Amino acid sequence: MNNFFLRFLEKLETFDNNVLFAASIIPYSIFLFYLYKIKSVNRFVKTGYSLTIFFVFITIILSILSLTYYHQTLVEVDFLHGSAEFFLTLADFVILLGFIKMLNNLEVNNS
Repeated sequence: MNNFFLRFLEKLETFDNNVLFAASIIPYSIFLFYLYKIKSVNRFVKTGYSLTIFFVFITIILSILSLTYYHQTLVEVDFLHGSAEFFLTLADFVILLGFIKMLNNLEVNNS
């Protein structure tokens, strides 16, 4: 069993994850499409999830900049990597604010 797991990990090393990364936009876009149809979800939650797509876009741009100007991957250039992660943190914060706002608007039934 352990040998099988190690062979599986070795196969994963050879897999090009860029294709998976690009293909993940399709189900996420479907998720956003149906999220925007739900009236009970507030604007902050919808905006936060949309900012996640913006994070992906910024990450791609900063990755290209990192490879072009520094000849290193984005993970190796700290200030660019931190800048990209800022947008993910911003998106998560907006989503959190939206869910907090939704929870505060719930009516509590006192029986």
